[in-house]
Amino acid sequence: MCGIVGYIGEKQATNILIDGLSKLEYRGYDSAGVAIINNNKLNVRKFKGRLSVLEEDLRQNEIQGNIGIGHTRWATHGEPSDVNSHPHTNCTNDIAVIHNGIIENYMKIKKWLEEVSDVTFKSETDTEVIAHLIDYFYEGDLVDAVYKAVEKMEGAYAIGVVCKKEPDKIVAVRKDSPLIVGIGKGENFLASDIPALLKYTREVYLIENDEFVVLTKEDIKIFNEFRQEVKRDVFKVTWDVESAEKDGYEHFMIKEINEQPKGTKETLQRRLDDNGDIYLDGIKITKEDLENINKVYIVACGTAYHAGLVGRSIIEKYARISVEVDIASEFRYRNPIIDEHTLFIAVSQSGETLDTLAALREAKKHGARILSLVNVVGSSVARESHDVFYTWAGPEIAVASTKAFTTQLMAFNMIALHMGLTKGTLTKERYTNLIGRLKELPNKIQTLLDQYELIQEVADKQFNNEKVFFMGRGIDVEIAKEGSLKLKEISYINSFAIAAGELKHGTIALIEDETFVIALATQDRLYEKMLSNIKEVKARGAHVLAIAKENNEEIEKIADKVIYIPETEDELTAILSVIPLQLLSYYIAVARGCDVDKPRNLAKSVTVE
Repeated sequence: MCGIVGYIGEKQATNILIDGLSKLEYRGYDSAGVAIINNNKLNVRKFKGRLSVLEEDLRQNEIQGNIGIGHTRWATHGEPSDVNSHPHTNCTNDIAVIHNGIIENYMKIKKWLEEVSDVTFKSETDTEVIAHLIDYFYEGDLVDAVYKAVEKMEGAYAIGVVCKKEPDKIVAVRKDSPLIVGIGKGENFLASDIPALLKYTREVYLIENDEFVVLTKEDIKIFNEFRQEVKRDVFKVTWDVESAEKDGYEHFMIKEINEQPKGTKETLQRRLDDNGDIYLDGIKITKEDLENINKVYIVACGTAYHAGLVGRSIIEKYARISVEVDIASEFRYRNPIIDEHTLFIAVSQSGETLDTLAALREAKKHGARILSLVNVVGSSVARESHDVFYTWAGPEIAVASTKAFTTQLMAFNMIALHMGLTKGTLTKERYTNLIGRLKELPNKIQTLLDQYELIQEVADKQFNNEKVFFMGRGIDVEIAKEGSLKLKEISYINSFAIAAGELKHGTIALIEDETFVIALATQDRLYEKMLSNIKEVKARGAHVLAIAKENNEEIEKIADKVIYIPETEDELTAILSVIPLQLLSYYIAVARGCDVDKPRNLAKSVTVE
């Protein structure tokens, strides 16, 4: 979840490192630091707080040098502080290390180092252990020392290392945490994600698990765990740097909310053939394959998990296959029943979510077919899957996911329709009609976005209300959960979501005067029941914002405020009903003065368990 960058070449490293870190702050922003080698000296600057603190120091205390590493941190071991910030060094300040991930056995290594050497630890971090461990094995060959250190380490990590005794190289290694290498001319780059490098190169190497990299200004060498050199195809980045910029918006989140018409449209249209039928990027799921599947698992975390809950409903409805949805961090610990008749669907925006990746590997080990829904081409989840469905959301920078979610919903609809037609549980006529309805959704999303002022009015009145909960029935329950998560993430309001039918089984005890209730009532067959549930909370003094389909105006007699979504099929409402909830969360967070793109304690790509 931390951001790492490295540079070696002829230019001043500091400016490139800071620029790269600025593109990676979404991965962590508790602290930031750099280590630069110049004139046989290793200069380290690191500070608690946002990157701007480090930038200000470097303006006043400029560091020269053509080789360096940088880091922006999301704290795991040790509170955010100057001393716990990266880079970490050995006792003699010869070696500096940056690290993304967790060293699970660091306490054991720490105790061993204290017994066999006179090392003194300064921080509470697991990363400092790496610096001292490399130092212990260092005998004039940094690559050899890193190899030996990694043999002792357990956990997940992407590591960058420099040594002032070998100022001509950066050494890096990857295990279960993302790492890429940027290819330049007379210069080369290291990073945990592509946006850090886009200003400088579009050609990268995607580093695989258990691979080591040695960067000099003229060369890049990749080695496997057995120290054998590995040849790697160049990956060419096709999107531009402007896609990762705010483009005039105040925050990335609101920019990405407004990019959803484009993202959902591209996710759909890129997979329609000349006849208007769905073509799943070469994913071949035959009728025989579907008849051979006795269980579908959808496994994900956070917002992607909520997309999976919606996916379950539509796959079961259209394809009539039993689907189970699980939180990735719990999946592999409950000994799930998996075999060659299992279809495992992994959902991840970044494709680097560690819990999802671990669950995928567990399912794969037991013979499951792996289909992944990811937004990042070449990511770990994508590379380890049998089949990949890429969502065309474009780079998502804001920590709170929005456009990735709606493109995931579009992907699930397409997969479910394709399965239903192939299996014969969906008629061609119904299939064609539903594709037509999917084509309408991008414009309908835009219609909702154009009504942002209605949402802003609600936010301006309710932003100080600390009692908020969401409710719905059917698919609306899953969108209620996503709406609640968005509000929690960026406004810090302790909201929660329930199935409205559960009101009388405990939750209604919390309703009192001015409790803010957001009620989703978009499912036609459950509409009357939702009206009854709204009446129940209104009778206890709640202030109700309802989300309903247009023309269902009876709800205005009950709710205090109604936001209407354009008419569509019940199964497709999720892509529309989530839009006002995203906007509401955004405007409430802005009204509360929250840092929308960098909410406290969170990071974008969760690469630790």
